[in-house]
Amino acid sequence: MQLEDLRVVLKVAEFRSITAAAASLDMQTATASAAVKRVERSVGVELFTRTTRSLKVSSAGERYLPHCQQALDMLEQAKQNVKDDLAIVDGELRLGISSDLGRNVVVPWLDEFMQTHPAISLKVNLSDSNIDFYRDSVDIALRYGSPTDSSMFGFKVCNVPRLLCATQGYLDQHGTPKHPHDLAAHNGLFYQLHDIIHDVWDFTHQENKFKIKMSGNRAGNDGDLVRRWCVAGKGLATKSALDVAADLLAGNLVSVLPDYQPTYTELWIICPSRQSITPAVRLLRDTFRAKCNGILKQLVDKGILDAGVLN
Repeated sequence: MQLEDLRVVLKVAEFRSITAAAASLDMQTATASAAVKRVERSVGVELFTRTTRSLKVSSAGERYLPHCQQALDMLEQAKQNVKDDLAIVDGELRLGISSDLGRNVVVPWLDEFMQTHPAISLKVNLSDSNIDFYRDSVDIALRYGSPTDSSMFGFKVCNVPRLLCATQGYLDQHGTPKHPHDLAAHNGLFYQLHDIIHDVWDFTHQENKFKIKMSGNRAGNDGDLVRRWCVAGKGLATKSALDVAADLLAGNLVSVLPDYQPTYTELWIICPSRQSITPAVRLLRDTFRAKCNGILKQLVDKGILDAGVLN
């Protein structure tokens, strides 16, 4: 029996499937099956009850597997303690990032990070869907919004304003709205997630709140696609300031209704467990904080954002 066999057995118990566990661990099903058999031979009992259609943890497995998890956690913590003491930055980073932020903003930062720390390897999952840390084989996620699961751990990177954006050409052709109620006459570009179209936009001005039901002829499940439509002059979109910073600074987009603030969000690094918070993750957090604050400061210096965003 090998140490890695225990990781396989725990994944099989989690997924109730050798095939699904193997896919999660990037290995062949036959390799995972052999690992399970080695552990069962070593222990001398069957850890799973198998039928032609299902697999479930046996009573012996229910007693044995929690100790496996504890042992692996202790070994991992011991390894991390040594690396912390020696300031070792290595290993594989499996990172989930939203499409627009990842593709156009964060990937160049990761390239720079890996040049500084060549012992790091990287796997990136670009998706606007909610990350499932087990299904998607991701160790950390860079996501808008704080963790909604109390079992998760996270680091806030920065506050992120949202902005209503359009091209100057679109505004010249269709008029510039002066109030959120004017948006009814404009074409909205919508983000869509799980068949839900986000076509209700919220704005705040001083103590007043406005909820506007938009109409529009384009919706997509990829944030980068919505941004591209906006840059092409197809309508108005609400976007994270980080996602559209380069377009705003280059003059490809302009901020619309700057006195009416769409709902703020926050950028977070989210981890499924404390064991995921390695020296590399902490350095990556510091890198992201510095890079994001640099972008936000450029937007403040250009008068696009209020200086309060930097607090």
